[in-house]
Amino acid sequence: MEAYHNPVLLKQSVDALEIKEAGVYVDITFGGGGHSREILSRLGPSGKLYAFDQDPDAERNRIDDERFVLIQENFRYLSRFLRFYGVHKVDGILGDLGVSSHQFNEAERGFSTRFDADLDMRMNKKDAVSAYNVVNTYSETQLSDVLFQYGELRNARAMAAKIATARVEEKISTSFRLKEVLRSFLPAAKEHKILAQIFQAIRIEVNQELEVLKEFLLQVPSLLNPAGRLSVISYHSLEDRLVKRFIKNGLFEGEPEKDFYGNTDVPLKAVCKMKVPTAAEIKGNNRARSAKLRIASLKQKK
Repeated sequence: MEAYHNPVLLKQSVDALEIKEAGVYVDITFGGGGHSREILSRLGPSGKLYAFDQDPDAERNRIDDERFVLIQENFRYLSRFLRFYGVHKVDGILGDLGVSSHQFNEAERGFSTRFDADLDMRMNKKDAVSAYNVVNTYSETQLSDVLFQYGELRNARAMAAKIATARVEEKISTSFRLKEVLRSFLPAAKEHKILAQIFQAIRIEVNQELEVLKEFLLQVPSLLNPAGRLSVISYHSLEDRLVKRFIKNGLFEGEPEKDFYGNTDVPLKAVCKMKVPTAAEIKGNNRARSAKLRIASLKQKK
């Protein structure tokens, strides 16, 4: 197995699934296979694990185990591909969202602010839209919206104007060139933080990360068995907010309707309070510092 990263909140996230030896489980973000291996270690001979990953690099980490199936697709198509394997209900679903350390460390992928690479940022190289397309073809207003909504950057409008002006003379094709164009917005004390927000915003747009997450969450209630569990690790507030709201309300905005008796028809319920890594885990794995784990189960019908 290639070293992708140390899986974050490994024990807590898999404990949350309350693994049954003969159960059927899904890991929607296979990556280096750390969470999948932990699930398999708790399954009996008749258990089954289906894992999703659209990144071709994940194939290198495929697990040689007859109980394991790797589906090389985006997890937004979860139900469709599970049905292909004859699976209509599962006992637990685990997701470790965001970009893996492996993807950040592969310079040519263009995810990292540390390397000078082509502006790409596609998790699936077959996708048509790359970071280059976003930076060079989106209108100034579209760019501003991306930077503001997904990067939570207060001066998004000014940044978008700067990009729009610079690309007229020469296309912005690399990560360092983008950094150079936006240099005036990067004070030394905050350069890394602001750059991370800029890259995050573009990456989320390229991979439609929030739309994918919404589409996935909407499928969860109909897939879970009555005692089924959902275990999701997120790394930034935009993802965590969606997960939290869906568990609480069954919606991504607004409030659920109440019936005559004041009851709501919300499909999931939180199992416990949000969990975060220990200080020791953060010390040993810097990626863990922003991780949040939310756990839910299917709400039982009365």
